[in-house]
Amino acid sequence: MSDETRAAIRTFIVDNFLFGDTSHPLPADLSLIDNDLIDSTGILELVGFLEERFAITVADADIVPANLDTIERIAGFIARKQAA
Repeated sequence: MSDETRAAIRTFIVDNFLFGDTSHPLPADLSLIDNDLIDSTGILELVGFLEERFAITVADADIVPANLDTIERIAGFIARKQAA
């Protein structure tokens, strides 16, 4: 997992779900779901971004918190998909 991947994910989340507000830190291990930063519609937006930006395909079965709940989990998910 590269820092560049994490940075791209963080930028997408800040721009699309925090409306560019960088006044609060967004730790890589912060739960996006539990902290109400992203909802079900937001997950679909995130999936679209991941597929386009990282050239991966996200199956319906992949759309679970274990893959998409934190920046760290998302980066790991991307790395696994790209390695497959």
